[in-house]
Amino acid sequence: MRSHFTRRLGLTAVLALFLAVFGLAPAASAAEPLAPAELSFSTDAATTTPGGTVNLSMTLTNNKTHDIWFVYQTIDPTWLTTQRPDLKYSFTGCSLIGPEGSTPCAGTGPADLGGNYGTTVPPGQSRTVTLTLQVAADSGCNGNIGFYSYFYAEFSDSSSVSGGPVYTPETRVLCA
Repeated sequence: MRSHFTRRLGLTAVLALFLAVFGLAPAASAAEPLAPAELSFSTDAATTTPGGTVNLSMTLTNNKTHDIWFVYQTIDPTWLTTQRPDLKYSFTGCSLIGPEGSTPCAGTGPADLGGNYGTTVPPGQSRTVTLTLQVAADSGCNGNIGFYSYFYAEFSDSSSVSGGPVYTPETRVLCA
């Protein structure tokens, strides 16, 4: 005499076999492939005070098997940042960290930041551009400054990719 458990186990096995034979079983999911190019942001501080600076780093990673030849990138304040007209800030510096070390880059935004990544980004490599965010001494405080970015990259195989929006970490401007 079979137990109740054995009958249920047998019924479950028959049902699973039926689903698998007729293609109705859930497919095993493979790991999602990486995007051909990826943009990420980080800051060296989560807070600052009026008159302070925060370094905002943007890292572009080439996950494709071809060189990135061209990048166009924008950076704009988030909607919440624009709703605080008392927050005063600007980008005052820019540097590229590449295979040759740190070098100054051209322009600090709000558009066409792509040229700052240097000429070619080989497969599997990254380039990091750091923008210096200067908060004005007469800026308001107790508000957050944040940005978002879109980018477009072209590869040596004539393919391209667009990405975004990619959001930066927010910087809180605190009263001293």
